[in-house]
This record gives sequence, C-alpha cells and structure tokens, in this order.
Amino acid sequence: MTDPAQQVCPINPVVELVFSRWTTPILWALEHHGRSRFSELQRLLPTITPKVLTQRLRRLERDGLITRTYHAEVPPRVEYAISELGRTLVPVFDAIAGWSDAHLPQVTAARRDYDTARAEEEAWAAG
Repeated sequence: MTDPAQQVCPINPVVELVFSRWTTPILWALEHHGRSRFSELQRLLPTITPKVLTQRLRRLERDGLITRTYHAEVPPRVEYAISELGRTLVPVFDAIAGWSDAHLPQVTAARRDYDTARAEEEAWAAG
C-alpha cells in the first residue's frame, strides 16, 4: 500500500530523508569542510548533542549519504565524509540557499504583515 502523503507529494520520502533535523547541517558541514572527525563535527555544530550526532551519522551512513572510515591506530581514529550519493544533493542545497537569499526577506515581511493584521483583528474583536 502506498503512503497517502507520498501520493499527494512524491518528494515526501526525500524530504523526510534529507531534511530531518540535523541531517542537512551535517551534510552541509561535510561538503563545505571536508572529511571530518566526530569532534570536528561537534565544533562545527555546537548545539547538537553527542548522542544525536552519533545517531544522525549512523543513519546517514546507513542511507549511503556519508562514508565512515575507521583508522586502526593508537588511538583509533574515525573520519566522516560526504559520499558520492550525498554529493548529488549539493545542487539541491545550493538551489535552496539561493531561494533563501532571494526570498527570505519576503517571508519575513509577510510574517510581519500577518502578525500585525492578526493583532489588529484581535484588538478590534476585544472591543
């Protein structure tokens, strides 16, 4: 049986995969900063907890969007990198960043106008 959300919006599975919390910032960091160790990713994303970072890295590796390289040395070293499959998302991220630059000011203005109109309606209704 097909998921009803997927019938309405066929990109829904991709949105859930790529744009879940922390996935995009991790992929962005690996694309723009290159191969990184866990501690480097924590420095780049200071508000993510180690537990959540571990979970997201495992999920991204499982989904094939990043690679994990274990170096058997003392002390052991693990590095993460965006995979070739993950790199195919870079044009999508670039398009979204471009849209953001071009249109977020309009979104901010629309929100301000909406909030002002709502406040006026509520003040009028309160009488």
